Amino acid sequence: MNKFIIETSARHVHVTKEHLAILFGPDHALTPKKDLSQPGQFACTERVDIVGPKRTLTGVSILGPERPQTQVEISLTDARSIGISCPVRESGDLDGSAGCTIVGPCGSVEIKEGVIAAKRHIHMDPESAQRFGVKDTQIVSVKIESEGRSLVFGDTVVRVSPKYALAMHIDTDESNAAGVAGEMFGTIVE
Repeated sequence: MNKFIIETSARHVHVTKEHLAILFGPDHALTPKKDLSQPGQFACTERVDIVGPKRTLTGVSILGPERPQTQVEISLTDARSIGISCPVRESGDLDGSAGCTIVGPCGSVEIKEGVIAAKRHIHMDPESAQRFGVKDTQIVSVKIESEGRSLVFGDTVVRVSPKYALAMHIDTDESNAAGVAGEMFGTIVE
């Protein structure tokens, strides 16, 4: 099969152990709510507010497990609505990115950088990468066929690791542009 599932990655936050303690209290542990498609990743019951200069995004999900650096992933529409300018970056590429304030039930954290719009990407295990004829960090175009909104997304980075499961991640802006609803699949095109 030369197709892969398309998943919409809604706004979310990854937190450090230190920031988790400030936001939710000492010795607080993330509470898994639902496993995600990528092995070991999960959505949590904990939610926070993301505060920008213009407004606040309330009830934003935290994804686990904890990370070495706190990271906020929002769409470009979200960024504009709260009054910040965030770069489109791969997860973890946070140097020089935007900042914000994260508010939890027990406290708040101001991050100077860490807010990004995630670059669309395809997670692949090595076997899938070989089957698709692609390599880690390769940039490809992906076609998504939908009712009245079919679209080809360029600038899609392939990320290959034995820790990954095959799936493409796009944000809510991209999902809406392509009319993604329910289970949809993409194909790599030249």
